[in-house]
Amino acid sequence: MMKAMPQPVSPDNLLRLWVETWRRAGEELENLRRIEIKSVDTQEAVGQIFGSNGLALPPAPPTSGLVEQQAWFARIPRAPKVR
Repeated sequence: MMKAMPQPVSPDNLLRLWVETWRRAGEELENLRRIEIKSVDTQEAVGQIFGSNGLALPPAPPTSGLVEQQAWFARIPRAPKVR
């Protein structure tokens, strides 16, 4: 018995297949993400991030840079005022 030769896939069908594959992959990845989030030991994660006891304060948030910019501007010598 001879098998039929596979038909070439049209660009439209190939695109539909690609979209469907990634849609299913997205669903599976979302399921894995939810499982991982549920299984995380929050206290352990905090301990790993901030120290073994988890009581250390997190670092201060970064500034916008405006304070540092103003400090740099303050170092620039000012030109004499013209009257």
